[in-house]
Amino acid sequence: MNYEKIYPSLDLHGEYSFSAKYLTEEFINDNIHLKNKKLCIIHGIGQGILKNTVHEILKHDKRIKSFYVDFMNPGCTLVEIKEEYL
Repeated sequence: MNYEKIYPSLDLHGEYSFSAKYLTEEFINDNIHLKNKKLCIIHGIGQGILKNTVHEILKHDKRIKSFYVDFMNPGCTLVEIKEEYL
């Protein structure tokens, strides 16, 4: 399934890990204000540096209910925001 067409998405291709961290945090903040429950973060496959950066942010963010790599597209992480933050 092409989740980046269904959910709000952030494409991090070509970013460095420090800029990906900032962009991911801003993307989450913006979508909480917009009351979007599900998000798609595209990090690509590569060496896993961007994926690991994104997952570290998501793992420590109390507003995130769950996140997982899309099994049909391993270059994409799907994120769900906790209901109480929307």
